[in-house]
Amino acid sequence: MKTLASAVGIVVLMVSAPARAAQPVSIVAAENFYGDVARQIGGNAVKVTSILSNPDQDPHLFEASPSVARSLAGARIVVYNGLDYDPWMEKLLSASKAADRKEIVVSDLIGKKLGDNPHIWYDTNTMVAFAKALTDALDTVDPTDKSAYDQRLAAFTASLKPIQDKIAELKDRVNGTPATATEPVFGYMFGGLGMDVRDFDFQLAVMNNTEPSASEVARFEDDLKNHRVKLLVYNSQASDPLAEKMLKLARATKIPIVGVSETEPPGTTYQAWMTGALEAVDKALPKLTQ
Repeated sequence: MKTLASAVGIVVLMVSAPARAAQPVSIVAAENFYGDVARQIGGNAVKVTSILSNPDQDPHLFEASPSVARSLAGARIVVYNGLDYDPWMEKLLSASKAADRKEIVVSDLIGKKLGDNPHIWYDTNTMVAFAKALTDALDTVDPTDKSAYDQRLAAFTASLKPIQDKIAELKDRVNGTPATATEPVFGYMFGGLGMDVRDFDFQLAVMNNTEPSASEVARFEDDLKNHRVKLLVYNSQASDPLAEKMLKLARATKIPIVGVSETEPPGTTYQAWMTGALEAVDKALPKLTQ
């Protein structure tokens, strides 16, 4: 039987375009999942540079190098997350103004405000909003390829439906199930699944590289030791001693564990990445329902 991942990963419409005399539209994305979607929408008519693409790097600790500034210098379209997730991008753009450059702040598209969970790409609705905004920008910058961009947008939107269907299917089984996490990376997907997430203050402290309080640590440990949660999701891309301690405790107490990342894994697509996370939760479901 074809897996959801294989079905989703290939649903990208390839629209042929006439030979182009002009250079491809230069797009710089702060995060590689936005860069991936930009490639899916733009095809051969765009050249995409993604800044955060190293799966071994903690995005919260990233510092921009001069090469990042050079990449931005010639960009026609720039995309970044916002919500103080990539503050270095906003600083670089402010220092290097360009009248004809289009800037897309994805969090602004969905009405998020500073202080909200910044990991907004774990909500497929965010990516639909981004894809539409990017298509509008490309239609303006390169109107000769408007039809191709619009067709790829429709294909991208359709390719997310199996993921949205999987979320709905899982929600029927796990709605209200208590869960916890070492960081709020998976927060929006937790919300889509209807799960009851605990230990949020601990998660925020770890995300912000601060020390959780003794009481927050104790509550987290109690949730694991007494099976008050049925699933632990951890950030596989960041290393923190307390998070590692909770991960070890979850293993010892046989709490199901799912690892997620903040950067799209190399050689995959946004669709396959999200599908893989959902399938990992699905595999934990037999334990969750006992």
